[in-house]
Amino acid sequence: MKNVVILGAGTAGTMVANHLGRRWPQGWSLQVVDPETEHLYQPGLLFLPFGARDERKLRRPRARTLGRGVAWVRQGVQRIDVQRREVWLTDGAKLPYEFLVIASGAKINPDMTPGLAEPKGAQRIHNFYTLDGAVRLREALADFPGGRLVLNIAEMPIKCPVAPLEFLFLADAFFQRRGQRRQVELILVTPLEGAFTKRVCNTKLRYLLEGKGIKLQADFALAEVDGEKREIRSYDGRSVAYDLLVTIPVHTGASYIGHSGLGGEDDLNFVPTHRHNLQAIGQERIFALGDATDLPVSKAGSVAHFQSSVVAENLLRAMRGQELRGDFDGHVNCFIESGFGKALLIDFNYELEPVSGRFPVPGLGPFTLLGESRINHLGKLGFRWLYWNLLLPARPLPISNRMSLAGKRIEEAEMHARPA
Repeated sequence: MKNVVILGAGTAGTMVANHLGRRWPQGWSLQVVDPETEHLYQPGLLFLPFGARDERKLRRPRARTLGRGVAWVRQGVQRIDVQRREVWLTDGAKLPYEFLVIASGAKINPDMTPGLAEPKGAQRIHNFYTLDGAVRLREALADFPGGRLVLNIAEMPIKCPVAPLEFLFLADAFFQRRGQRRQVELILVTPLEGAFTKRVCNTKLRYLLEGKGIKLQADFALAEVDGEKREIRSYDGRSVAYDLLVTIPVHTGASYIGHSGLGGEDDLNFVPTHRHNLQAIGQERIFALGDATDLPVSKAGSVAHFQSSVVAENLLRAMRGQELRGDFDGHVNCFIESGFGKALLIDFNYELEPVSGRFPVPGLGPFTLLGESRINHLGKLGFRWLYWNLLLPARPLPISNRMSLAGKRIEEAEMHARPA
């Protein structure tokens, strides 16, 4: 029997597996490799530092998230032997494949920044990109007496690039509700030229930082963290002091990507991937999606959703010897929590900056693009139900993986010069 192997059962890998499970041809087996016993709803981590205590609802047993016809191999991966078409597992077994899907995600690596992973001053250094980290940060904020709270992004790319901004917006509301805002200085320190990764967002949404009194330190390339002196330093000699540091460490792909010769030239272990058909560059039998790729799109859950149907379709076409389809256009759709029960929604792709309009029904919404609203906030909260019940099981939705231009207001300034 011919074998298809998916590496990783996070959002991307699970959705691809469940898409395929409904259309799986006879004579082929489908295996998903992942050592973790639980599936984590990562967007929920954002709310834990500010008092949410629903971490149990953020996790589900892995076996419940994978559909029929999908075999779960509960092992880690050592490396991929591309020549022999084998996946070497941590228990010493070798798993052969005809086609391989890499959905190994991204992980934080604090040890890549001097001082960040060292114990000195660690009680004042936190992150919310892991479940344990978000819970510890909740305890730290509950006891925070005031002072300078610095959020630092070490390097791009990161998972969910708007999450650091959402954290600061929610922190502003959190301290205001506690009557403590005047005693807390909020500072965003970023390697980017501005607060947002997209130019249009920087232009149209900078009022959010200014109105909330959040200071910005841009073009800050983090070199080291001094936990004893409580300061971060950049390569150009600048330093920023803190009383509490919320860090977004360097993100990388799975280490076995590099060990297998499938990473790019930057040693971050993200898979060079064709931007439209999602085939690994130079590898006819390998596809990649989600946070595992080097594509110039946000490492966000919506991207994995839009990519999953494209990978599933192209994998089936490859199995039949048919030409691949280039149906992924870089579509990203993302809520941005802005505090006090409001949120924004942005929609963009490879060619377009975030546009104005209504989503998902042109002219009707109910969600507003590039504007704050209560309904956007409710949409963000409701996304959890959608995730567990529709997205992860890969059930059909009336939203195309390609960005719809219907009802969108596209200004000339929102057009990209980036090639397709």
